[in-house]
Amino acid sequence: MANPIVTDTALTQIEKIMQKERVNSKLRISILGGGCSGFQYKYDIVDEQNEDDLILGRSTAHVLIDPISLPFLADATIDYVSDIAGASFKITNPNTAAECGCGVSFSM
Repeated sequence: MANPIVTDTALTQIEKIMQKERVNSKLRISILGGGCSGFQYKYDIVDEQNEDDLILGRSTAHVLIDPISLPFLADATIDYVSDIAGASFKITNPNTAAECGCGVSFSM
């Protein structure tokens, strides 16, 4: 099981977001039960990190993933995309069996 990868495009967007937040803020990505497909991605800006969090990114852009969510995100790629429908973080996750149309929820 490999850790998720955060693209440079996503890290650049995280840096832009964090410039408007409190010093030392980080992006937490977690998995919750729910959504139309069974699980959903949750994004939070937090000030604190837990001792057992996986920390990805670079000095000015940090992504935190808790140990419960980590197996769901193994080998995933976290990106930031902009297209005609808008701009958002997109997770390409090889562990999913299906995704809903909006890409926010998934099943395994």
